[in-house]
Amino acid sequence: MEVLDTSIANVALPYMAGSLGASNDQSTWVLTSYLVSNAIVLPISGWFSSVLGRKRFFMICLTIFTFSSLLCGIAPSLATIIFFRVLQGAGGGGLQPLAQAILADTFPPEKRGLAFALYGVTAVVAPTIGPTLGGWITDNYTWRWIFFINLPVGMVTLFLVYRLIEDPPWVKRAKGAGIKFDYIGVSLLTLGVGALQIMLDKGQEDDWFGSHFILTLAIVAAVCLVSLVIWELFHKTPIVEVRLFRNLNFLGANAMLFMLGIMLFSSLVMMPLFLQTLLGYTSESAGLVLSGGGLLLLVLMPVVGTLASKIHLKGLAGCMNALHNAKIARRVPATGVHKPMSRSSPTTPVST
Repeated sequence: MEVLDTSIANVALPYMAGSLGASNDQSTWVLTSYLVSNAIVLPISGWFSSVLGRKRFFMICLTIFTFSSLLCGIAPSLATIIFFRVLQGAGGGGLQPLAQAILADTFPPEKRGLAFALYGVTAVVAPTIGPTLGGWITDNYTWRWIFFINLPVGMVTLFLVYRLIEDPPWVKRAKGAGIKFDYIGVSLLTLGVGALQIMLDKGQEDDWFGSHFILTLAIVAAVCLVSLVIWELFHKTPIVEVRLFRNLNFLGANAMLFMLGIMLFSSLVMMPLFLQTLLGYTSESAGLVLSGGGLLLLVLMPVVGTLASKIHLKGLAGCMNALHNAKIARRVPATGVHKPMSRSSPTTPVST
C-alpha cells in the first residue's frame, strides 16, 4: 500500500492539475512532497522504533498514513493536497524498514531469502502496477479514489498488526533506555534531503545552476549532508548510524539499491506523463505500458528467493546480471513511429 502510493498518482497528475486549477509542472509537487517526507523518515525510523517500540511506532505510522490518505482524497486545493501528502509520506516512511526488521526477527536464516523475496514482490511490483491501477481508477471513477482505496487496507492492517505482531524481548528491554533525541542530526537530515529532492525535481524547470534558487538548494544540500555525516560519526546516540557504511557489504548493497531507485522511479514518473501528453494515451493505457515488467517480477521473485537459500548470493546475482546484459546486447532497437492513441481506442498503439 505504501509503495503503491509512490507511483499510483503519476498517471492522474494531468487530471489532478485540471481539477485543482494547476499546471502540470505544479502538479508534480504531489509526487515530490510525498518522496521528500518519505526519504526523511526512512533513515530515522530505526531510532524511533528503539524509543517508542517497534510495534507501537509501526501502528503510529500506519495510522498517520491511512488518515492522511483520506485527507488527500477530500483535499479542495493543490496546496492542501501537497500538505497532506507530506503527512502521508511521513507515515509511510516508517513502514518499509520496520516491515523488513519484523521479517528478519520472525524467520530463521535459512528461510529469510524466500521471506524477503515475497516482501520484495510488493516493494518492486507495487510501483509498476501503480500506474495501471491509478489509470483505471482515474478513467472510470475519479482521481480521488486513488487515495480512498488505502482506507480499508489500512484499517484491516492496523487490526492485524495489533493482534498478531509482538516486539521481540530485546526491543522491549531497549525501548527508551536512556536514548536522547538528536535535534541537530534531524535538522541537518531534514534540510539536506529536502533541499536535494527539490533541487533534483525542479532543476530542469529553472535551468539548473543558472537559477539562484537551484544553486542555493544545491549548496544547502551539500553543506547539510556533509555536516550530517561528520556530526553523526562523533555523536553518542546518532539518529542515523553512518558507521554502518564502513561495512563494504552494507555499502555496496545500498549503492546498488540507490541505482535501482534512480532507474525505477525516474521511469515510473516520466513515462506516464510522456505517453499522455505527447503520444495521446489515456491514463489507463499509459499504466498498462509499465505493467508488463511488474507481472514478470511477480513470477520471478519467489523463484529467486527459493534459489537464494541454495545458491551463494554473489553467484546468483552475477548470473542474473550476465543474463540481463546478454539480453540487452541482442536487442535490436525499434524504428517504428507510434500514432497517438485516442480515448476511444484503448488497445495498443498502431506502428507504421
